[in-house]
Amino acid sequence: MSLSLFFLYRGNSVRIDHAAVYVEDIEGAKDYFVRYFNARAGEMYTNEAKGFCSYFLEFDGGGRIELMKRRGIADFGGKDIRAGYAHIALGAVSRENVNALTERLRSDGFAVLGEPRVTGDGYYESVICGFEGNIIEITV
Repeated sequence: MSLSLFFLYRGNSVRIDHAAVYVEDIEGAKDYFVRYFNARAGEMYTNEAKGFCSYFLEFDGGGRIELMKRRGIADFGGKDIRAGYAHIALGAVSRENVNALTERLRSDGFAVLGEPRVTGDGYYESVICGFEGNIIEITV
């Protein structure tokens, strides 16, 4: 799955530009994606009046994630399944890369929620509990 999917809307091509997620530790989240997924981080945007800051992270395949932090944002109470954001799927090019990245994350202390496998819809993926408990699928 790619964040650069295209849709047709009234004859115009529309694509998903980015996915956004609020985090508590924005620097830690940025470092996580840079370290494990080779993301490139732009400059931090800050709006002091709103107590808001964000980073855009860009991946080689063209997908982007916006990491956001804002004063007063509460968590979801630790529920595993909830309405809204479910996970981010990041492509790893090959099964070998899925396996290697899964093991690297495991050895660095991140929980593997789903071992590498072929899914019913044909993806090869693993599922990681990433930064701040956010779910990351590593897929090809």
